[in-house]
Amino acid sequence: MKGMSSSSIRVVNQTRGRTLAEQCELARTFWARGLGLMGRASLAPSQGLIIYPEWSIHTFFMRFPIDVLFLGPDDRVLGIRVAMPPYRPFAGFWGARYVIELPPEILVKTETQVGDQLELTPPLHH
Repeated sequence: MKGMSSSSIRVVNQTRGRTLAEQCELARTFWARGLGLMGRASLAPSQGLIIYPEWSIHTFFMRFPIDVLFLGPDDRVLGIRVAMPPYRPFAGFWGARYVIELPPEILVKTETQVGDQLELTPPLHH
């Protein structure tokens, strides 16, 4: 996809010792951040999308629910949305530096909570 990073990023919840995603794409350009997951039918259980920099999202024109993490510059979870349904106008967390979109129920399965510390490999360059 245009503006998407071809390399994948692994996301691990260090606080819980659980992997959230083995392969996250990185959306850094204006176009890629705006497009996000629109047009896709689903995400595989080990996939995700990192939208950087960004503090808010919408799910207009999406076909499936997603779990959403809002993260600070220190990779700490500031906010969570579990199974956010399609066609929601807005979700955000003021002060977040970036957003990770994951398949639904990953956050419940991994017991991810606000305040958890994540590790991204390779790390984002803040």
